[in-house]
Amino acid sequence: MSRIGKRLINIPSQVTVSIKDQVFSVKGPKGELSKQIPYGIQVVQQNDHLVVERVAESLLARKLHGLCRTLVSNLVQGVFQGFERRLEIQGVGYRAQMDGKKLVLNIGFSHPVVIEPPTEIQLQVENNTNIIIKGIDKELVGKLAAEIRAVRPPEPYKGKGIRYLGENVKRKVGKAGKK
Repeated sequence: MSRIGKRLINIPSQVTVSIKDQVFSVKGPKGELSKQIPYGIQVVQQNDHLVVERVAESLLARKLHGLCRTLVSNLVQGVFQGFERRLEIQGVGYRAQMDGKKLVLNIGFSHPVVIEPPTEIQLQVENNTNIIIKGIDKELVGKLAAEIRAVRPPEPYKGKGIRYLGENVKRKVGKAGKK
């Protein structure tokens, strides 16, 4: 049995859960999310807990058991608390600013890079170097954070670029020079 898959998921009192035809839906104070559950996996509500079970003992069902439990847990946590990802910009003259809902990055290119987030995601910029990405869908928040970071990933010699807050960038030594 999957160690992750057999753990119970607590349902907060403000969250309502419905399961219909392999579609798992969650509604909470932050919004509403739903996810298709693959066949061979079943989500059962027991009082104020959710249990993710395998209906079939196929190889695919055993592989997906822990994954589905984590996805269901992320849905419940997303509609109750939400998710947040922080990025920081390092480099001389590198900065970010908001233009309405769009994020404008000035990061050493000849032109500013404009990123328009999905409607479910909120972006904030703190003191021109910190970007905060908030939303209820963990997958979308992480994907947008990765897309923003990919515009200018941190380079190993000076560490300039966009990185996750607290990310440790492995630095390289420059060339030795003439002797």
